[in-house]
This record gives sequence, C-alpha cells and structure tokens, in this order.
Amino acid sequence: MTGQARSHRAGEARRAGRPCSPGGRGQLTRKAARGRGADPCPGVRWGGFSLLLLNLEEYYFEQHRANHILHKSSHHERKIRGSLKICSKSAIFEPDAISQPIIKIPLRDCIKIGKHGENGANRHFTKYVIFTTVYFIKEHNVVAPYKIERGKMEYVFELDVPGKVEDVVETLLQVSTCWVENSKQTEITAILQSRLARTSFDKNRFQNISEKLHMECKAEMVTPLVTNPGHVCITDTNLYFQPLNGYPKPVVQITLQDVRRIYKRRHGLMPLGLEVFCTEDDLCSDIYLKFYEPQDRDDLYFYIATYLEHHVAEHTAESYMLQWQRGHLSNYQYLLHLNNLADRSCNDLSQYPVFPWIIHDYSSSELDLSNPGTFRDLSKPVGALNKERLERLLTRYQEMPEPKFMYGSHYSSPGYVLFYLVRIAPEYMLCLQNGRFDNADRMFNSIAETWKNCLDGATDFKELIPEFYGDDVSFLVNSLKLDLGKRQGGQMVDDVELPPWASSPEDFLQKSKDALESNYVSEHLHEWIDLIFGYKQKGSGAVGAHNVFHPLTYEGGVDLNSIQDPDEKVAMLTQILEFGQTPKQLFVTPHPRRITPKFKSLSQTSSYNASMADSPGEESFEDLTEESKTLAWNNITKLQLHEHYKIHKEAVTGITVSRNGSSVFTTSQDSTLKMFSKESKMLQRSISFSNMALSSCLLLPGDATVITSSWDNNVYFYSIAFGRRQDTLMGHDDAVSKICWHDNRLYSASWDSTVKVWSGVPAEMPGTKRHHFDLLAELEHDVSVDTISLNPASTLLVSGTKEGTVNIWDLTTATLMHQIPCHSGIVCDTAFSPDSRHVLSTGADGCLNVIDVQTGMLISSMTSDEPQRCFVWDGNSVLSGSQSGELLVWDLLGAKISERIQGHTGAVTCIWMNEQCSSIITGGEDRQIIFWKLQY
Repeated sequence: MTGQARSHRAGEARRAGRPCSPGGRGQLTRKAARGRGADPCPGVRWGGFSLLLLNLEEYYFEQHRANHILHKSSHHERKIRGSLKICSKSAIFEPDAISQPIIKIPLRDCIKIGKHGENGANRHFTKYVIFTTVYFIKEHNVVAPYKIERGKMEYVFELDVPGKVEDVVETLLQVSTCWVENSKQTEITAILQSRLARTSFDKNRFQNISEKLHMECKAEMVTPLVTNPGHVCITDTNLYFQPLNGYPKPVVQITLQDVRRIYKRRHGLMPLGLEVFCTEDDLCSDIYLKFYEPQDRDDLYFYIATYLEHHVAEHTAESYMLQWQRGHLSNYQYLLHLNNLADRSCNDLSQYPVFPWIIHDYSSSELDLSNPGTFRDLSKPVGALNKERLERLLTRYQEMPEPKFMYGSHYSSPGYVLFYLVRIAPEYMLCLQNGRFDNADRMFNSIAETWKNCLDGATDFKELIPEFYGDDVSFLVNSLKLDLGKRQGGQMVDDVELPPWASSPEDFLQKSKDALESNYVSEHLHEWIDLIFGYKQKGSGAVGAHNVFHPLTYEGGVDLNSIQDPDEKVAMLTQILEFGQTPKQLFVTPHPRRITPKFKSLSQTSSYNASMADSPGEESFEDLTEESKTLAWNNITKLQLHEHYKIHKEAVTGITVSRNGSSVFTTSQDSTLKMFSKESKMLQRSISFSNMALSSCLLLPGDATVITSSWDNNVYFYSIAFGRRQDTLMGHDDAVSKICWHDNRLYSASWDSTVKVWSGVPAEMPGTKRHHFDLLAELEHDVSVDTISLNPASTLLVSGTKEGTVNIWDLTTATLMHQIPCHSGIVCDTAFSPDSRHVLSTGADGCLNVIDVQTGMLISSMTSDEPQRCFVWDGNSVLSGSQSGELLVWDLLGAKISERIQGHTGAVTCIWMNEQCSSIITGGEDRQIIFWKLQY
C-alpha cells in the first residue's frame, strides 16, 4: 500500500478490547493479530467474531444463540450450532465449530426477511433470501482474505428465543429498510440513540454497594478501527463503561486510585475524546472514550482531575522540552510525549504516533553513525527529500486552484500504520481493505524498498511509527505464517527484508535506536519537530518548508457540525479518518535545539577517553568542582538553618563573600555596607555612603574592593584595606538597582530605564582614586530595570523590568536578542543556567519562568502562591526565597516544588551561594543574614 488513493476504508470496522502490548510500545498485539481483538466472551470460540468484521459506522446491537439450518434434501437437514449477531448493516453468524467459517450477510442485499416454517409451532426460525454477496470469514479459524459468494441464496436460522422471533425479525426488517430505502445513517443513528435512551448503566455492576454515583452519560469506547457504544458511569471510587451489546465483556472497570494521567482528545478532528492511563509512562492507555457531547467529556475530565489524589498534572510540551534539552529525556521518550500531547494515540489509527525516518543508508554493509551522510535530512519533509520529485510537485502546486496542497497523501494514516503492522495485525488490514490484503508487491516487503519508494514514489510520503525504535521485532517477522501473497518474481511475502548492515531483526531495531539517540539526530531533531508539531506545520512556515498537505488533514479544515446531512457528514468523517490527520500544533516559534556535548570526532573522543582510563586517579580541579556542585544540588532539599545574625536596621539587599569565605559583606535599605567576620562571628565594619538605600554589592577580583549600588543614582567603590570610599561613579539619572562585574567591565541597571556597560580600569595602588570609566554601551529599555545577570562568559546579559518583561541582550554587539513579556508584575530576579542555554526569571506574580536563550521561547512556567524574590539554580533545580520567608526547592524537570524550608520571618530578599554550591547565605526583610548547612 503506497497511498490513500487505493480503496481502503479507514475505521470501517469496530473492535473492542485493549490493543497494545503490556510493554507499552504501542503496537497491536499478537493476540489481536490472531483474530480475537479482545478476550472472548464465555461460549465464544477462540479467534472468532470481533467488531472488526463490521463496517464504518456500523453498530453491533445484540446476539442470540441459534442454529444455521442446512437443507441437504427435502427430508434431511443439518444444523450448525452458533450465535447470530444483529448489527446495523449486517447479520453475522458465528459457528461454534472453528472449522466452519463466520458468515456475514449484508442486509442491504436481502430480498426478504421473515419467519420460516410457520406451521411448526415449536420451531423458531427467521429466514433470509439473499442475492449479490455473502462473506465467508476465518474458515478453519485461519486469518485469510474473505471468500465471497454471489447470487441468489437462502439462509435459515433457528433462534433460541421462544416468543421473541417476531422482535428479532422486526429489528432486521427495520435495519434492512434503512438501506433499501436509502435513508442510511440517519435512521441507523436514530435506532442506536433510541436503544441507548431505553437503557442505562446497570448499578448492580458496581464493585461496592456503598459507591456513590456522580455522573452517567452515553459514550463510545474507542480502540483501533473500532468504536463501541454504551454507557459511562463514574462513582466516588470507580470509572465504568458498559457496552450496549455486552461485548467483549459486560463492563469495563477502572479504579480511580489507579489512574495516573488523563488527556482530552480530539476524535475525527472534534473535541470529543478522553483517554485514561493507569501508568506514568506507558504509551498504551487503559480506556479511550468518545462522547456525543463535548460537555459530557469536559465534565468527566474535571471530576477525575479534581478527585484523584495521585493524579499527575498534565505536563506541557515546553516542560518536556526542558527535560529533553537538558538530557533527562531520550529522543525516543521526547517524541512519545509530543505525540501524546498532540492527540496521537495507539487507539486511533488515524492519529497513530508518528516517528521520523532517521537513516538514509540502507545499502552499506556497515552502519556508520559518525558519518552525517548516513542520516536523512531532518529539516525537510519526506516529500521534499528528492529534489527532482519536489520540482514536479511544486509545478503542480503552483498551477493548482485554491485550496492548494503539495501532497496528495499524508505522512501518517491508518493505511500506512497497518502497512507496517500487517504481520501482527492482519485482521485490521483485512478490515481496512474490504476483506483483502494488499497486492503482494505493494506490501511491506523490504526496509530499503520502502525507503526508496518514499524518496521516489509519486504519492508516497509516509514517515515511520514508534515500533521502528522499540524492542518488539514481531512486526518484521511473519511468525503467524500468514499467506500474504506471491510477488511478481515468484517469491512469497514472508519476513521483512533487512538492510545489509543488520544481522537480524533484533540487530536492526538496536541500530535504529542507536541512530535515533545519536549526536547527529540530537542536534537536528528540533528541525523535524518544527515540521510535524511546530511552526512549519501550517501557514507560511509550511509553505516555505514545502510541507503543505490537504486541508482536510488539519484541525479546523472542515466544520463537521455545520454539515446537516448525516450521510454527507459520515462521508466527510470517513475521508478525514482515511486520509490521516496532522497532529495538533504544539509550538508556534522555532523549536530550540538540544544541548549536546561537542566532540571534534568520535575517534578523538575515544582516544581521549582511553587516555583518561589509563590514569584513573587523576582528576582535574574542574571535575572536583562539578562533583561538589552535583552532590550539593542532589541534597539541596536537606538544607538546615545553621546560624543567623541581625546586623542591619532594615531589609538586607545584597550579599557577597570573600574568596576564602571568612568575610561577609552585606548591603541594606538602611544605607549601610557592613562587613561581618564569619570566623569571629562579629560585625567588623559599618560604612555609609549616603542617606539612601543600597541595593546590591559585589567584590572585585582580589578581594580588595567592594562595589555597591545605591538608590541615590551612584555606584560606590570601597577599599577594604584602607577602610574608605575609593571612588564614585555617577552614571545614572535614577536609582541603580543592580550591578555586575566581569573582566574589568561594570554593568549597572537603573530605574532610569537603562543598563550601562562601563570599562573600569582598577587603581594600581589600593586606596588611590585612580578608576577611570568609559561608557561602552547603553542598553535602552521602555521602563525601569530592576535586575540584571550575566552568563558565565559575559557574552549575554538578561534584564528584568518593573512591567514583567525579560530581555536577553547580545553584549558582543549590544543588541537586543529577545524581549519576552512573561510576568504580570515586577521581575524580581533573573539568571542564566550554567551552560547559558536557558534563563530563569522570578516575579512578583509568583511565577518561575524558563526561557530558551536561542529562540526566546518560554519553555516552562511554574507558579507559587506568593512572589519569589530571589533564587540560585543549576539548570535543573532552583532554590528560591519567597515573600513569606520560606526557601522553596523546585524541581523544574518534574514541574513541582520538592521542599519548603522555613527561614526568615519576612521576605527572603537575596541569596548567595559559593562556586562549589556548598555554602549558602540568605538575607531578608527581617534584617537578618542566615547561614545554611547542607546535610549529606
């Protein structure tokens, strides 16, 4: 199968039961492949009837035990015992004996339906006289293409329903009339809704008689190619779904305490779905429900989300992005999360998770993951990888009337998913293909052939599915020994042919996984995400990237609710489900790249690692420092108050410490700079430069000079050795709010709406007034600047304003890179991550925001119930000081507050941490400085 133009019917049958393997990789199971589709009901043979035998929008109403009467002669008849299923488009007889085929009789082809043998009062028959087609399925319990008989035939069934034969016949006549008179879906929908209205959830199915009912409504359970109508019921302890037909079991029950995640879903491009997971990271959900009304879906979601004690709040795409960028999620895990957030589900084949082709080389004997030529260009959609084909498509696109599209088929559809999975889910393929497998030469025969067709084929632009990067090889192996046909060359379709560099299916999957997690892919995966989930998915970005698909594949491409004709609506829905759907857009700006280690080459890396291995006892100071930092941050939640001293008359505003840790310098709104001895625990000096508040302080390299900023518009230099003011910089027209220093440059932020960069040549002799300052740059803002911070290399500066805007500046050119309005009040503090890839900001609105430096994208936001005045962080965890005096430990990757530590009696106004992250001092509005101790 190479395109949707072929006659397949996405979603044309309905199946009940969980479709995914226990491993959670998202594939349809061997169980489903063998034909059960779900655990069978008592009395139903293994591998027998499943809802996959039904057509699109067909419903299974009821079943009755019955005998199929075969008339051998006028005096002899043979009975085949089984059950007769009454459906909305067909009658299906399932024999008990597995040697006998399942018989499917389309009701639209019936000439007559009625009682048979009225003279026999004790016999209960219903009679069909059929013409055109009858389907014979699973003869000898073998999954194979359906056999079809055409012509006039008579079928007689003896029903075990004394006194109710007339009701069964009436139902069949009612349904049959819908198709004969061409009223079609309107009447069928009315019949279904009437049956649902006449029934309700059976309260006897509650697990406990003390359960309290909170909500009941009509819905359908969704699994691949299947929706099964019934009643949803939620109590204070359980979620239930009771199928109208009792298939595959009378009730599905989920304990609310077991639920870990719930997601609102779109189904058929409409907001009607809800998916419930009882695991943290399994791709396969425990139940997927489709509601008839969005309000019912929203009400059920709200109840579960607010009730569950263990419910995990939905992560945003941006929070997962942060985890992925920092190496806490693999590429595979990140793609699964994005698929999930974009409404891709293994229960919906029209929205099955989509993964990229990664490897370009399927002909070499060895796979070289160090060679960029091994990989596919991830910046282009599959349709744009072949330049010649792209030129032909562009010519057609330019000549096409509106609405224009470049590709006549999608990169993910039910047909493509089952193309890959036919060996483990043959019944799904038969359902999709009207009871047939695809042409043998168009089957999934070879990895290399499939890739070549995606590059060269006129209508083939498909991507891959998660199974290509999983652990289960069954989709590559014909372990069921299916007869999938014979190719033109005479060879039978069997196992998938692997590339030369793969010695086995297991080896192929392992090397595919290695490729997905390789440095090359890590550096370029964001480009593919832009195409599938991001800003190049639609609009001008899609046009520029040659990534434009048919309008029906996009959310909002058609308003199904505006279509009044039910049959036209079904036809449109069929087209949407059949063609495939573009994922929900997750990002509207360019996706940041991943933070990856930079190596010159793999060979150099290997030799470097080898040389390090030869001398394991040698560790650099940097290694020890990093180890100390990691150890400290791993134990940051164990922070304990060690000592506290009240040394100021008003709030402390700044802290800096000498390199040896013996002297602590603090500034305060009481206008003084104080020097406190950590060893003697005594106040050694108190200096006042003016009668206005001091806002921050820092020590120059060498520990000889302290610089302080003041609300009197000045910056003061204080000589420690000589104990006096050494110099004054009168550089601003309003209060100086924050200062930074690096490499003989002073950076000052002010309420006069500027940040100024000064060259500061230090005095040759301490204590002499020899500073000379030149203004190198002036970074202009619209409003007052309350805080600034430098990245470790001092090539970037971040500023925060009183109106909540965070600005990122390139200091090499003195230009504004990004302006992000991300707080609703004053920005209290800002800082770069150690690797300079992210900026964290805190504000009076209680938010902690993480911004990607490269793109300016706000990629994570967490909220507390009070302002966070100051913080320190390592890129993953944050220690912040709050308005109430608590220290909060935040796990940014887990999107949660890990610990609350009581410290000050007023707001925490400043935090100092040493380079090794082993010593922490805080200052507060309570006029105290507190020394904290880390517990290991």
